[in-house]
Amino acid sequence: MRKGLLLTAASVALVSSLTACGGSSSSDSASGSDAKKPKIGVILPDSKSSARWETADRKYLGEAFKAAGVDYDIQNAQGDKQQFQTIADQMITNGVNVLVIVNLDSGTGKAVLDKAKAQGVATIDYDRLTLGGSAQYYVSFDNTEVGKLQGEGLSKCLSDMKAKKPIIATLNGSPTDNNATLFAKGYNSVLDPKYKSGEYVKGPDQSVPDWDNTQAGTIFEQMLTSAPKIGGVLAANDGLGNAAIAVLRKQNRNGEVPVTGQDATVQGLQNILAGDQCMTVYKAVKKEADATAKLAISLAKGEKGETNATVEDPEGKRKVAAVLETPVAIYKDNVKDVVDDGFVTKDELCTGKYAALCAKAGIK
Repeated sequence: MRKGLLLTAASVALVSSLTACGGSSSSDSASGSDAKKPKIGVILPDSKSSARWETADRKYLGEAFKAAGVDYDIQNAQGDKQQFQTIADQMITNGVNVLVIVNLDSGTGKAVLDKAKAQGVATIDYDRLTLGGSAQYYVSFDNTEVGKLQGEGLSKCLSDMKAKKPIIATLNGSPTDNNATLFAKGYNSVLDPKYKSGEYVKGPDQSVPDWDNTQAGTIFEQMLTSAPKIGGVLAANDGLGNAAIAVLRKQNRNGEVPVTGQDATVQGLQNILAGDQCMTVYKAVKKEADATAKLAISLAKGEKGETNATVEDPEGKRKVAAVLETPVAIYKDNVKDVVDDGFVTKDELCTGKYAALCAKAGIK
């Protein structure tokens, strides 16, 4: 069992600075340096690639830890790899028993996980698997199924529009995110046979670095220049989808070209209600967060965690015990389900011009 380490004046200042920059902890975190007491550290990746990290994951993880009465510290690296490692070092120094990370890339994630393991800290990959890493557990959704739902969703929307041989543009997620690889595996399993049969035409296909929405807009403008008659867009999440929709809107083509998404963000759901986005994939983050909290608490108490699956780490050539939740496709006719589930509120979603659209969709 590790003894808690004394903080230097400089490290105390660093802790204060990091907490002010987005960290949050339970009210009794000061006593968390006692290694005998369960203490859990969570590092979120950013708030730019998706709103979910701050609006959903932080909230649900914090609520679960509070309900269990365990000490915890949740911080956000804001896309900064050096900050990610600094936060991890600080959490390990402060005596966390369990470290939960959403990696920015597998290289950074592996370095952090390996350091935690060397210090006897239990580790969990949250939402994104760190390839070649050493996390003991992985909690996420069936991400290949997420991509399959996106491919099937685009196909459904194109069929509803009676589209003939549409040119499909693809905005993949970040090449450094293993989830993006799994999403692509899923949607390509649906789309590739249609390209082969000639039902669809494969158009521009490009990954978006760091899931950056601004870059996605630039990339999609270039796609439209090279293929002006794009008839469908497989966008890997709502942010990338909205970037494509903004470009289509400039050409008065929004609503004419079906666009997919993921994460069931307020913006994505509003785009669906307005007819500009054909679908999104809802991942009930509360279920993911609750499963992670339950697992982390068990590990912090020295108990074995319960899992329901294993996933393959092709780089590490190992199997990782996992908890995988089930994603759900959301179209205009079931946006209400996301509100009923409490993931977004009516007040958030049904503002201004969307109030009438919400009423029409049965959201009361």
